[in-house]
Formats: sequence, C-alpha cells, structure tokens
Amino acid sequence: MPITSLIVATAAARYSTRLKTTKLFLSLLVEAKKRHRVKLFGFCLMPNHFHLVLEPTHQTALSKFVQWLLTSHVRRYHKHYGGSGHVWQGRFKSFPVQRDEHLITVLRYVLQNPVRAGLSSTVREWLWSRRPQLIDASPVEDDRQWMEQLGEPIQEDQLAIIRECLNRQRPFGKTVWQAEMAATFGLGSTLRSRGRPRTERKSSLSPL
Repeated sequence: MPITSLIVATAAARYSTRLKTTKLFLSLLVEAKKRHRVKLFGFCLMPNHFHLVLEPTHQTALSKFVQWLLTSHVRRYHKHYGGSGHVWQGRFKSFPVQRDEHLITVLRYVLQNPVRAGLSSTVREWLWSRRPQLIDASPVEDDRQWMEQLGEPIQEDQLAIIRECLNRQRPFGKTVWQAEMAATFGLGSTLRSRGRPRTERKSSLSPL
C-alpha cells in the first residue's frame, strides 16, 4: 500500500538559500526522483529548511531518496563554496499522511510556508515551490478542490496538529487510519499523550 509522507529537513545555522545553491538543490531533486522511485506531490524550499510531500513506491525508498538527496547536496555545496562539515542539522523528520482531505491540508501547509514566514504575499509568488515538471499527478480525486483552497489560511489548531505530527512522527489522518498506520510502522507511542502516566495511589492495605 503506498503511503504518502511529509518530509522536513532543517539546514545548519550557517547555511542560507543562495540562488545558485537553490538551483543546485532543485536539479538534485530531479535526479533523486530518477534514481529512487518516489512520487512528489508538493515541495517548498525555504531559507533554512525544505518540505517535500512524497510517496515512495516501497518501504525503503523514502529513506534512500532523502539520504541521497542530502548527501549529494552537501558534497556539491562544499565543492562550490569550499569548506567542510554539516550543511543539514541531524536527521530529517517525516510522518505519514492519509490520502484525503488531510493530504490537502498538508499541501496547503507546505505551500503556504513562505506566506506565514512573511517572505511572500501569496503562495504563487514564491519561486521555490513552483516546478510543474517535478510534480506528479495529485492522488486526491478532486484535484480542483485543493487548488481552490490553496490560498485559504490554515487555522491555528490545524497548524498545531500538523506540527505535533511532525515533531512526533505521528500519522496525520482519521482515528482508525492513524491506528492502522501506527500498528503497521511501530508508531504506537506517537499516539499516546506526552508525560508520565498517572499511577493509582495504593491503599495502606494493598500488598507491595
């Protein structure tokens, strides 16, 4: 069963999105798609991180795709600008997304990122999320639905839920689907509330 995921990777503090570097990253994204079988439904390259909404064709394709993309980018970045060391901070984050209105919400979240950050007044003005040749056909049945909703701001409660899913790798979807994904991929702990579980106070007559 194909699983759509949102991928986020954060750049190290000294890295910034320069024009040549951005073009380099996008060219590597094209090459990564050819090397590793994934479908890309949306992306956004920001000054210090990027978002990818993609669907691997098999379970190991996602990690191999991202690993090749980041490793290749680091090598070519240092070759062009010199220096050494990390360009990206730690491991990328990801979480599964249900292919219904939840996917539409995630696509809006990704493409509206420059607007929320004050870098663009509209979604369509941001150059680094618009590459039609990179994007695969939407898996959502009514493709016009999410295109019409593209410019509608996401509510704060929805933003909080998506960010929580990203931080905890929690599946984003309906309750039954979440439970299925958690059981399939060993993500049960992501559905539980944070903090120490409450314990019942023992009676003085209870055995130790």
